[in-house]
Amino acid sequence: MSTTIHHARVGAIQDVLRDLGTIDGWLFYDFRGCDPLAYRVLLLDARQHVTRRWYYWIPTTGEPVKLLHRIEPHVLDDLPGQAHYYVSWEQQRTGIASLLHGQRRIAMQYSPCNAVPYLSRVDAGTIELIRSFGLEVVTSADLVQRFEAVWTDEQLESHRFAVTTLRRIVDEAFAHVASCLANHRPLTEYDLQQYILSRIHDTGMTTSSSPIAAVDTHSADPHYSPVESGSSRINRDSLILIDLWAKKTAPGAVYGDITWTGYTGKHVPEKHRLIFEHVRRGRDAALSFVQTQLAAGRFPCGWEVDDVCRNTIRDAGYGDFFIHRTGHSIGEEVHGNGANIDNLETHDDRRLLPRTCFSIEPGIYLSGEFGIRSELDVYISDREAVVHGLPLQTEVVPLL
Repeated sequence: MSTTIHHARVGAIQDVLRDLGTIDGWLFYDFRGCDPLAYRVLLLDARQHVTRRWYYWIPTTGEPVKLLHRIEPHVLDDLPGQAHYYVSWEQQRTGIASLLHGQRRIAMQYSPCNAVPYLSRVDAGTIELIRSFGLEVVTSADLVQRFEAVWTDEQLESHRFAVTTLRRIVDEAFAHVASCLANHRPLTEYDLQQYILSRIHDTGMTTSSSPIAAVDTHSADPHYSPVESGSSRINRDSLILIDLWAKKTAPGAVYGDITWTGYTGKHVPEKHRLIFEHVRRGRDAALSFVQTQLAAGRFPCGWEVDDVCRNTIRDAGYGDFFIHRTGHSIGEEVHGNGANIDNLETHDDRRLLPRTCFSIEPGIYLSGEFGIRSELDVYISDREAVVHGLPLQTEVVPLL
């Protein structure tokens, strides 16, 4: 990667810092890969051999500064700025003090009270060290979002392709199940998972891990993954949950991630239909809330969207059976580094930003019986929330 790209990235960071106008700069720090976000945001090669602590200070205005160990003086060569070096721990502390002299308020990969652990990458001791110089450390959560979660036009197009293709694979998977049952061909959860995986690969996409294919009681386990030996056979009158995610193999492509449920019979049982309806209402209430907020010119926080969805399911009497966050950021990784739709596992107070994407995927899981989850992906533009991969699921699909 050319140094021109790195210079442009640092310039873009300083533009954002100036727009914020509330902090003096952004301090990056890493020790043995403890902060992968630093490498991603700064466009550094995370595979390089790094064994000593390094610091990179990007002030709101002025030239960036590097602090490096003399054993590894070239770690940040791609980045602009003057380099300073240390050997002893005393020199390191003196170097940091000099680096940040005259500053008051700086951003780091830190989350107060570890509220957002996905972002909290700098250890407590390093935060203490920085504070010992009389500095206030604030979270870089929304800064990271701007450089990790915001999509280009090309990435949006790759998402459209991914989620539209996955939506087609859902129909193909359900048709495959129906054909096997109609022709008395044995089919297990693992077989169905491998069928879906093969269709993903056939369409030129890749995935970080295998899709979920879960039958009956296994569908009540949100992260169930079938194994080749011993997975359940798919029989008539069974609930099937499939969760599939994938992206194009092109550099910079982003994921699509959807979940559907079907029933291997002509008539879906009343309890299954009722539980799905509660899940759907929660899903649609969350989507409607985001759309209404954006139309009013307000970008809500992840926790607010979670509350809308969760309260809908709680009011139906199933709050205790909705045991995970409502959704997650989506990017080049299926679980991206933007705001999550979460006020359960974490209190995610990051705002949803324009040109970012996230899932809405509520679920109700009745242990020993079955589970229902319905997942869609929401892309936010400047004033609207858009869902690709239509039509959305509106009921459990009867497969026979």
